Amino acid sequence: MSTVTSDTATSGTAAPRTGGSRTSEPHDGVPHTDGPRAAKPTALTVIRRVAWLANAVFWSVVAVREAVDHGWPAGTLALVFLIAPDLTFLVGLRDAPHMARGQLPPRAVPFYNAAHRALVPAALIAALLTVGQAVWAPVLAALCGWLAHISYDRAFGFGLRTKEGFQRD
Repeated sequence: MSTVTSDTATSGTAAPRTGGSRTSEPHDGVPHTDGPRAAKPTALTVIRRVAWLANAVFWSVVAVREAVDHGWPAGTLALVFLIAPDLTFLVGLRDAPHMARGQLPPRAVPFYNAAHRALVPAALIAALLTVGQAVWAPVLAALCGWLAHISYDRAFGFGLRTKEGFQRD
């Protein structure tokens, strides 16, 4: 005697499957999972994310130290630049209800990608450090906050976007 594991057994009609993770045994006796499976991260992906997290913690510590050493202007700018890169979402706010889940409106993509490239704040920090005594500490704190934001995003799996607005692989 075999047991029926489909949705028709309880309701008499087939219910649409929504991608759950229920395990059942088909007629061949091999268990399978209904719905999409999340890809297991590779070792290289884990190493990259850990490196980005270490980078994020480093830039956060530098930003906080600049804020402690140089007062509220440095702390305020570090906090503003920690948040500012995600304000690029506002460019596509009007189109957001028409986008797929996780998709950024295409008109916001260039702004988002420009604000989330680590090379920009890193190059500006290098330029500031070559100036020497003329460095204004709140600017350095702001750039450290910006780099921390980018690093946290990469550590948690958020990267640059394709021109259609989806996450790049």
